[in-house]
Amino acid sequence: MGRVFELRNDGVLYLDNAATSWPKPEKVYQTTDAVLRSVGSPGRSDHFGSRAADRIVYNARERLTHFFGGEDPSLCVFAFSATDALNMAMKGLLNKGDHVLTTPYEHNSVSRPLHALAHRGLISLSEIGCHRDGTLDLVGLPGLFQHNTRLVVCTHASNVSGTLFPIERISSVARKAGALVMLDAAQTAGVYPIDVEKMGVDLLVFTGHKGLLGPQGVGGLYVRSGINLRPWREGGTGSRSHEVLQPKIMPDLLEAGTMNVPAIAGLQAGLEFIEEEGLTRIREHEVRLAGMLRDGLREIPCAVVHGPEDSERGVAVVSFILEGVDCGALGFALEETYGILCRTGLHCAPGAHRCLGTFPEGTVRLSPGYFNTEEEGEYVLKAVREIAEITGLT
Repeated sequence: MGRVFELRNDGVLYLDNAATSWPKPEKVYQTTDAVLRSVGSPGRSDHFGSRAADRIVYNARERLTHFFGGEDPSLCVFAFSATDALNMAMKGLLNKGDHVLTTPYEHNSVSRPLHALAHRGLISLSEIGCHRDGTLDLVGLPGLFQHNTRLVVCTHASNVSGTLFPIERISSVARKAGALVMLDAAQTAGVYPIDVEKMGVDLLVFTGHKGLLGPQGVGGLYVRSGINLRPWREGGTGSRSHEVLQPKIMPDLLEAGTMNVPAIAGLQAGLEFIEEEGLTRIREHEVRLAGMLRDGLREIPCAVVHGPEDSERGVAVVSFILEGVDCGALGFALEETYGILCRTGLHCAPGAHRCLGTFPEGTVRLSPGYFNTEEEGEYVLKAVREIAEITGLT
């Protein structure tokens, strides 16, 4: 087996953007490095370095709030990751006796905290039904709500199938039932338009290092006005230091600890790049690449592709298997022989694989990003065809 065309200078073709985007825009690297070399800690001192850090954090908070259709930047809270923000939201909102409605497609960063709360007898938990094509069964959705349903938690797009879920429809039903809606936008923030007001989202969770093209180590939560959360962690904020309890003002209530200012600055640089390029242009490019991969894989007789037939109904996440080939072995061959970096297994979302019928083996996941090309997509398809031919599957 041999490579079909010469790869980039680094010798790899990266198709794991659903895990973390790479490469980043050059301005992200430059901004992160410059801030790491220059500024102080936000809100902790009165000197110019601390004030500079304050401006960086506030500007990023304001820009993200506008990007997501929010109204008040003080309600945009920075966290250390999307997982941190999800825990912050769920454990800060839910009370003993609450009922939570979720989906089987959730990432473990949603399902594990919820199941832990249920295991401790604090909440009860129900799941919306699913179909083998990667969609949700919403026909019986109204009947799943109980008198004590406090929250609906839903991923915006599956990190396994790439399927986009009908958030506005879910939010409409939830609102009639008096429940709040929390959206996990880890797979969509930066690559798909999000407007929390139009979508009826009460709590939005995002990560900085995927579609928003920022560094690892920063995520966030936008909270609709009027929703009060208990602090997930407590400690220093630089504000009201004489008080023994966490300040009640937002965002200080939820932002104990020194923030990752270099990552926040890099996140803002990534957001600036997205706005300069245009979200529509980015989405069109990624949808085109995902569609090309899905269509090409479906032409390989032994390949089974999971996810939407129409790539417009999803994000750039393509999961597939070659019948008779272990997905881990396939991923290894793609890397070792062809330099293609992808992800295999259960992708921290076992419930999604149970719905798709791919549990416990999992799938091979290809997730192209804005910096991938159609030529690279053709290279991947030729590599998979070659592996299928050599293993005698075609």
